[in-house]
Amino acid sequence: MDIDVVNPADGSVLATVPLTSAAQVASLAADAGRVFRSGVWAGLAPRERAAAMLRLAGLMERDADVLARLDSEDAGKPITEAREGDIPGAIESIRWFAEAADKLAGAAPSTAPGVLAYTTREPFGVVAAILPWNYPLAMAAWKIGPALVAGNCLILKPADATPRSVLHVATLALEAGIPAGVLTVATGDGPTTGAALAADPRIGALSFTGSTATGRAILEASARSNLKRVSLEMGGKAPHVVMPDALALGDALIDGITEEAFLTAGQNCTAGSRVLVHESIHDEVVVRLAAAASALVIGDPANAETQVGPVIDDAAADRILVAIASAVERGAVAVAGGREVPVLPRGRYLAPTILAGVDPADPILTTEIFGPVMTVQAFATREEAIAMANAVDYGLHAAVWTQSLDDALALARGIEAGTVSVGAYSEGDMTVPFGGWKQSGFGGAEKSLAAFDQWTRVKTVWIQRP
Repeated sequence: MDIDVVNPADGSVLATVPLTSAAQVASLAADAGRVFRSGVWAGLAPRERAAAMLRLAGLMERDADVLARLDSEDAGKPITEAREGDIPGAIESIRWFAEAADKLAGAAPSTAPGVLAYTTREPFGVVAAILPWNYPLAMAAWKIGPALVAGNCLILKPADATPRSVLHVATLALEAGIPAGVLTVATGDGPTTGAALAADPRIGALSFTGSTATGRAILEASARSNLKRVSLEMGGKAPHVVMPDALALGDALIDGITEEAFLTAGQNCTAGSRVLVHESIHDEVVVRLAAAASALVIGDPANAETQVGPVIDDAAADRILVAIASAVERGAVAVAGGREVPVLPRGRYLAPTILAGVDPADPILTTEIFGPVMTVQAFATREEAIAMANAVDYGLHAAVWTQSLDDALALARGIEAGTVSVGAYSEGDMTVPFGGWKQSGFGGAEKSLAAFDQWTRVKTVWIQRP
């Protein structure tokens, strides 16, 4: 059975890829286990693995335009966003982890006389990663880098909607000299291919980025099978907290909030979809945000000037439009957007939407919409802002806008999120970890040296004089 890869921009079929069955997943896992045990990859010195990974990064750089086009077409991402953000970020990830290959270190704790104790970090062997569709190659690189550098053999399942850039990188890995079976791509869907990976007893660790519901199912499958290590990065409902002095930040404030809310048409787990503004500047911020959102260029993602492309499919568009209409029926005002925009036939393009005056009990304030929708609410005190920021089940990212060090520190401490950025929209660079709190995930961090914790296990060696 095959799966059609459909271009969200116009509904055209770009390619067909196989649906990997449970039996085929089992075969791939068995093959990867044999490759791991052979030592052709895990048995190399870290510097040798690093050299191959650096060659892979160089080949990705050579094919950067191809990779950007594949992600743009598969996900409906504006080509400029893919070309200037996603693909350079993916290449940087592979390079960064390659250069960290010899930074994995154990410890030799002080023990009793006559005893030598030390720890090592060792690969699991066969591991897997299940990817989202919104950042196909960028998210893949966050997992490929540390998993392979640590010596594992990785089975990678891209989203069924966006497999082509990952398939291309798998061919580049072979060209780079990474042995066959070290990086394997299993195309397919969640109920068949993803579920088989989660349940396979040969897989020692699995990293998942996607919905909270699927994350729960993966945890259940791990519990029923071999208790594989699971790391989850799931949904988000990120708040922006805008303090009274934030207007002095100028264009950086409005540009930062607008970018975080509407990048990738709002189809982003860290999208700043909840803007919490001090009551003294609320009305002015709403007017400025509405103007900025209305000025964004909606169009064909293949055009370099496009800033907002289509949402991924009909089901997503319908769900988003229903959420907007429901909020408006309950008294919210769409100060920008709130409608569908005709661009290309069979593509679903939604205008960046800002809702003010939302009913405090409206589910749109707590449910991840995963589309170009922002709500704006007023608060009176710092304590109220913290309570509003934390009044959701998610805790992936938050942003704070202020020039006050006291406010910045208090808000960063009080907001329940894995990453809090101050004075910017940023998840940080490769040197810092990225991961969620609450129902946004757990089990490890992406990026930084902390990412190796997902893909290695600690062994203690205790040597005692007889």
